[in-house]
Amino acid sequence: MIRTKLSIGILGLVLLGCAEKDTTFLISEDSVGPLTKTTPVEELRTIFAQDSVVQDTSKITMGSKAEKIKIYEKGGKHLLTLTPNADSIPTIGNVRIFDTRYLSERGIGLNSTFQDIQNNYGIKKIVTTLNSIVIFPKNSNLYFTIDKEELPSNLRYSATTIEAVQIPNTAKVKYLMLGWE
Repeated sequence: MIRTKLSIGILGLVLLGCAEKDTTFLISEDSVGPLTKTTPVEELRTIFAQDSVVQDTSKITMGSKAEKIKIYEKGGKHLLTLTPNADSIPTIGNVRIFDTRYLSERGIGLNSTFQDIQNNYGIKKIVTTLNSIVIFPKNSNLYFTIDKEELPSNLRYSATTIEAVQIPNTAKVKYLMLGWE
């Protein structure tokens, strides 16, 4: 009897280990949920059939490429904004994440902090803009924007280059994007 229970327990653990991981809200270097960097724009309505795909139809009917494509859940929650590239068969060049359920393979998302980014990726480059700073992590296509309001007051209105040591560990991510171009 004990052997049978032990065998069933081991079998259960093996089956749990073999179960596929849910990738619906997973951000990897080559994908965001069901979307990959080689997905043609024309397939978006099929991939997001359960969601709403919104494009600027005036641009499409006039023969030019749509600038932004927004993906909404059926309930109206904004999930993603996609920017197509200019190839002859357009694919997605840039993805902006709007939903906090999307997380990178290292667990970083819109609810993360600067310290989370530093601990999981390391910092390759920081670009200072008028109202924010953009963090480019090492070995990743992801990039993060932090509002200057998260910085000490002496850095908020400065155009000088901001270094990683000047950014508080608790500074929150405002925007999360993935660039494939």
